[in-house]
Amino acid sequence: MELKINNQTKQFTTDSLTVQALLDLEIPIKQNGIAVAINNTVIPKSNWNSHPLQETDDILIISATQGG
Repeated sequence: MELKINNQTKQFTTDSLTVQALLDLEIPIKQNGIAVAINNTVIPKSNWNSHPLQETDDILIISATQGG
């Protein structure tokens, strides 16, 4: 499966991933304070376990930061 994550194309050996499975691979340690958008649509955290990813999805992962 080929996905575009934060403007970088990445290949995955599986044909089925959920948002949560992707985050477990990409950001295994700190998953608090992040937001995920797929094809310009924000996916609520409550749907991460059930939302399937499709070939060539454009995924944006944003981390909240402190400061001003």
